[in-house]
Amino acid sequence: MIYDAGNYDVAVIGAGHSGCEAALASSRLGMKTLLFSISLECVANMPCNPHIGGSSKGHLVREIDALGGEMGRNIDKTLIQLKMLNTSKGPAVHSLRAQADRKRYQMEMKHTLEKQPNLSIKQAEIVDIEFENGKVKSLTTNIGAKYGVKAIIVATGTYLKGKIFIGETSFESGPDGVFPANKLSEALKKAGIKIQRFKTGTPARINKNSIDFSKMEIQYGESKVEAFSFEDGIVRGDEVPCWLTYTNEETHKIIRENLHRSPLYAGMIEGTGPRYCPSIEDKVVRFADKERHQLFVEPIGLDTDEMYIQGMSSSLPEDVQIAMYRTIPGLEHCEFTRPAYAIEYDCIEPSQLKSSLEIKNISGLFFAGQVNGTSGYEEAACQGLIAGINAVRKIQGKEPIILDRSQAYIGVLIDDIVTKSTQEPYRMMTSRAEYRLLLRQDNADIRLTEIGHEIGLISDERYKKFLEKKKQIEEEIERLKTTNIKPTEELNQFLIKYGTNTVTGGVKLAELLKRTELDYEKLTEIDKNRPKLEKAIWKEAEIMIKYEGYINLEEKQVESFKKMEEKLLPDDIDYNNIKGLRLEARQKLNVIKPYSIGQASRISGVSPADISVLLIYLQTKK
Repeated sequence: MIYDAGNYDVAVIGAGHSGCEAALASSRLGMKTLLFSISLECVANMPCNPHIGGSSKGHLVREIDALGGEMGRNIDKTLIQLKMLNTSKGPAVHSLRAQADRKRYQMEMKHTLEKQPNLSIKQAEIVDIEFENGKVKSLTTNIGAKYGVKAIIVATGTYLKGKIFIGETSFESGPDGVFPANKLSEALKKAGIKIQRFKTGTPARINKNSIDFSKMEIQYGESKVEAFSFEDGIVRGDEVPCWLTYTNEETHKIIRENLHRSPLYAGMIEGTGPRYCPSIEDKVVRFADKERHQLFVEPIGLDTDEMYIQGMSSSLPEDVQIAMYRTIPGLEHCEFTRPAYAIEYDCIEPSQLKSSLEIKNISGLFFAGQVNGTSGYEEAACQGLIAGINAVRKIQGKEPIILDRSQAYIGVLIDDIVTKSTQEPYRMMTSRAEYRLLLRQDNADIRLTEIGHEIGLISDERYKKFLEKKKQIEEEIERLKTTNIKPTEELNQFLIKYGTNTVTGGVKLAELLKRTELDYEKLTEIDKNRPKLEKAIWKEAEIMIKYEGYINLEEKQVESFKKMEEKLLPDDIDYNNIKGLRLEARQKLNVIKPYSIGQASRISGVSPADISVLLIYLQTKK
């Protein structure tokens, strides 16, 4: 029996990392918002590794925070270890990574949602979506509640027709034993949305008391390190250590002898898995020459003795898993609390989406997170934030917020999936960004806070503090560029001390700072009138000066990129009618309907010759 349960502006289906950001953005922007979770115990769940950030992913979290999202603030409150990765390399790839207290992270995010005005949270499975005249109209739960809505954000993660595989055993399930969403896929297919099948996996969890840590290498966090959120300053990140150990030839032998029992190699799994996060059996087969693979043994939280074994994802039977885990130094007597498993699930082909994350053929229907073929909590959260913002702007009759590839890693991610689609779970990597030196994690606030303020998610108070920080950075850069140091004996002794060339004439502080042997902190010895600044301010000034030449080069490349992005293509072009386009280009262009010449140039199968034809076509139309 169906009953009328009321009307809302925005409904979000799924309360994982994507759904949480979408619902918070929508409600904070004044929309009456409804958030559904198949189980309220799984709000903001971390079914795989309980960590936030890492290479390129830390960039995404910083960008989410700069736009007014919640993930950065939430992990700062609940982390148990924090460190900055890649510090031996340049600032473009520096990235924060935090080990989370899994339950505290969930509870903190759930409570944030519960306290949020304009937001209602409900436990229910959505089984149907109703459309009228090409627009969303309502959705219906498994117990017959029907809600009228103006916009819907589908953020179902890996729950759509979820199926767990452990060796020869398989059963319908979402992550962590929660029941799956089995009916929504059919409703989406009925609406003409193309569905594909992906898979991912997770390692076993081990009882801490059965581990011999003396055989492992200890991995500490940093005592004081900058937070993910630009509002939080410095936090402690050394509450608990992690440990490092390795597989060996005996481990690999057990895996090879049991490959026939793996559902992956027995053909039981149909879905495509992530190339950049393979199972241990995949690693052993694909990298047969490697004698060992590293494993990180990581705590799940402060109030549990469960440990996560990063790098040991598997779908082999439990008895094989136990045998291979017990060949690893320190795990010889390990006791499982949960076995490793693979999970297969439905997701959409993301080329059906606009850059706003709205589906092309249905007004008001948005998709975000793993349902778009991506992997990772951070990738999901940033999509949820953008979908939430754009669902609100759709209702308000405003233009969507679309970040381009020169503005944010978020822009790179969304452009990649909607332009190129994805044949495997998409993972963000620094190598995917063309303008890495401009898209650093340290300057995410400078790049995006103004946009967040214009949208309405950054408060006036926070924006005022940001403007003051920006002013101080600019003033310090100017001071370093204009302050001249005389060629004294003291200066030359300083230069000799750090192994760099002496000078015979006056030299600007900025010129000294550009030398590889020197940095801002070392210059304290000769920079007598230095103002007292927060580290985030002087560090930003240092990077802008040290890498000025490379930054200027990338900025020139961005100018050329922007020119192509500004050449807009109408939505209603029938590319079959444009003479000179190759057949493959016509087919791809008609499917993706690029918004600009720039986007068209990134479509696989569209050649430079095709782009020339399109430029001539636009000129003719003018």
